[in-house]
Amino acid sequence: MEKKIVLLPGDGIGPEVMDAAKRVLDAIAVQWNHSFSFESHDIGGIAVDNHNTPLPDQTINACKQADAVLLGAVGGPKWDQLPSHLRPEKGLLGIRKALDLFANLRPVKGFEKLLHASPLKEEVINGSDLLIVRELTGGLYFGTPSERTDNGNAVVDTLTYTKREIERIVDKAFQSAQLRRKHLTSVDKANVLESSKLWREIVEEKKASYPDVTVEHVLVDAAAMKLITNPSQFDVIVTENMFGDILSDEASVLTGSLGMLPSASLSESGVGLYEPAHGSAPDIAGLGIANPIAMILSTALMLRYSLQLEEEAKMIEAAVISIVDQGYHTADLQVQNGTKVNTLELTDLIVNYINTNEVHAINKA
Repeated sequence: MEKKIVLLPGDGIGPEVMDAAKRVLDAIAVQWNHSFSFESHDIGGIAVDNHNTPLPDQTINACKQADAVLLGAVGGPKWDQLPSHLRPEKGLLGIRKALDLFANLRPVKGFEKLLHASPLKEEVINGSDLLIVRELTGGLYFGTPSERTDNGNAVVDTLTYTKREIERIVDKAFQSAQLRRKHLTSVDKANVLESSKLWREIVEEKKASYPDVTVEHVLVDAAAMKLITNPSQFDVIVTENMFGDILSDEASVLTGSLGMLPSASLSESGVGLYEPAHGSAPDIAGLGIANPIAMILSTALMLRYSLQLEEEAKMIEAAVISIVDQGYHTADLQVQNGTKVNTLELTDLIVNYINTNEVHAINKA
């Protein structure tokens, strides 16, 4: 199999964790006799420095022609004072829109060795395994007008959705629930917002097409509370853009480290974009101590969703589980009686697992 993968290392620790992901993919290619070609492009702050825009046209064009896209991280204090159209985060929003990446899937699963690092009690977080499905290209972040009015004394932001935009994300969530424990929680603010009333109506219409999935509706404020008090009650959560942005960040810290959590952003057809849930961590950039696991697990999602290579994806996940279970960890993690290693050493361990284990080892994932 020959597949073209575009790499967007970005800023901060992005290039370091991207190197780790590429090494893992190289190992997978050798083991399964695949051919992955890689092409790197700028996004975020580095793109502002090199091209005076956070999202150059050549980056967009390359991504559109790829089979999949891996992204490291964007942003940092170096660019905090730039005008809004030059902020690195605009590159991330822009590439999502350009590729019509309407669905963000963020799995949140606790590793047994790391439960003690959660801000929640172990008995609360133990057993948590959820997936947040967030709509990415509509809602408040993209609605117009979005501007200051009355000589700067008033502002307006617009929350807008079409029925089609809601339908496709709801379908994706139902389909995801069918592959898991068949329970879907739809999060909205239907007691206040007209957009949420339409959202809830569409979920009710769609559930007839997925009779094997149990559906519940939860207001966003209640969902935020339940994520803290009883996260194990959730299987798949689906919600609109801003609510999903907030809830996915809340859920991501439950397991004790952003450095362990991958994400996938999918289109209806065509390329998907895969990135770690963590940020660019500029304070540790270049020190060789960044945790590459979220980036490596994002490559597993890429193999699964964009390249339909399920066995290869499970091999990567099995490798990560094995290494963490053995107590190896980077400086951001606190593993009792563990062995602290740097970025390169942790990547070596994962690559070595892939190189030395038989294909049947994927069943451990």
